Amino acid sequence: MKRFLLNIIGLFCCLTSFGQIHELGVFVGGSNYIGDVGSMDYLAPNDAAFGVLYKWNKSTRHSWRFSYTQATISARDVDSKAPNRNLRGFEIKNNIKEISAGLEFNFLDFDLHQSDFVFSPYVYSGISTFLYNETFVLNKESKEDYRDFSFAIPMVVGVKAKIANQLVLGLETGARYTFTDNLDGSNPENKNFEPLKFGNLNNKDWYIFTGFTLTYTFGKNPCFCAEK
Repeated sequence: MKRFLLNIIGLFCCLTSFGQIHELGVFVGGSNYIGDVGSMDYLAPNDAAFGVLYKWNKSTRHSWRFSYTQATISARDVDSKAPNRNLRGFEIKNNIKEISAGLEFNFLDFDLHQSDFVFSPYVYSGISTFLYNETFVLNKESKEDYRDFSFAIPMVVGVKAKIANQLVLGLETGARYTFTDNLDGSNPENKNFEPLKFGNLNNKDWYIFTGFTLTYTFGKNPCFCAEK
């Protein structure tokens, strides 16, 4: 019984220690938008994006993740392969400031305390809220009306590796399905701009962040569980 209790205590100690592993770092990359203006390519970053992120690793397979990212998104009809968009010639720009929270899942065990090379593909999803400009298009260019906020569902895939004792490098791309159809000024909320609406008003807009993450790891090492 005593050995059994020692094993249980040791296991609890290990699980608790694993829960104290943290990552803090930066995201640097590019952004692109998918909507009613410009190219319809899903992965074509054409503006800068950067941010900060924090991960609380609850096990070698999953962690809670929180991030702040900001970026410019822009598009030009002349870059589209669709003839009707080419002829229209609209140009749009918007500014995104996003806060996101959710769960990151590793396909392989990602133990930050291993001294050897550690690698894993991963996925992330949760909920995002973001600030953006409510806009309208006039004389073929987007004009700012006012600042507003909306929500989005992030869908991120990536790969990461431990490159030093306390450094993790990742490469990821993440699409955000938003709950607004006016990142591009095609569907303004302001009723005064009702005549200026265009495009498919039934589809929501998307924006995508693609880039590198670099995080610094810190926290308690896991204890050595009682040997049998």
